[in-house]
Amino acid sequence: MNAPDTPPPTDALLQARDISVRFGGVMAVNKVSFDVRRGEVFTLIGPNGAGKTTVFNLISRLYAPTSGRITYDGQDLARQPPHKVASLGIARTFQNIELFEYATVLQNLLIGRHTHRRTGFWQDILFTPAARRAEIEAREKVEQVIDFLDLQHHRDSLVAGLPYGVRKVVELGRALCTQPRLLLLDEPSSGLNVEETEDMAFWIQDIQRDLGITVLMVEHDMSLVSRVSDRVLAMNQGEVLAMGSPREVQAHPGVVEAYLGTIEDVSSLRREVA
Repeated sequence: MNAPDTPPPTDALLQARDISVRFGGVMAVNKVSFDVRRGEVFTLIGPNGAGKTTVFNLISRLYAPTSGRITYDGQDLARQPPHKVASLGIARTFQNIELFEYATVLQNLLIGRHTHRRTGFWQDILFTPAARRAEIEAREKVEQVIDFLDLQHHRDSLVAGLPYGVRKVVELGRALCTQPRLLLLDEPSSGLNVEETEDMAFWIQDIQRDLGITVLMVEHDMSLVSRVSDRVLAMNQGEVLAMGSPREVQAHPGVVEAYLGTIEDVSSLRREVA
């Protein structure tokens, strides 16, 4: 008789156990395990090609694991179709912004409410009382997000005409409109200047503290990682290098080597620069 599956710890919202994914002859992720605790900011770091975004794609159900298991709030994610992930309470942003450029900020945010829509096709076409109530509720939730992210000035602006930094916030807002319990942020500071990165750090902290949302983040900016993360998982070549506090992980010899090379490599580079 097979042993029953071990339930995740009571404080774990997401649990990954020995997840692997292979693309042809390439093992993109190899037996990676971690827990994301409720209410924390958990960050994946590592050099390009480490497998971080692949892990995100596994959680989002864009990919299926070759082996291993991912459990979200006690449910096996592999048994959920990709289009049901948002309704489970998982939202995501992307490294390359994915917005409807020729729609307004308000319209883009309203799209984030689609998972909460309970009216049918004909109710929406005829705009029945139930459809009107649903529309009012969606508008109220979206306006709360607009106020939270200080997007009032851009509410009716086309996304195509907005600065890159504002688009990043709009995409974050659309994810928040789904009312997630777990928010996946794929390199939220990518393409942002120093001031915009500071603002993003404030948003992430407020999302965790004020909204009570658990955050799983992929990020390269180590200053942002150190500022907002409760725990960090470092990856390289699809495998786990280290896990712990930001300070512990950044000081880990394997992490230093993955980013900078061996001590001999660093010494050689310094001599060349000198």
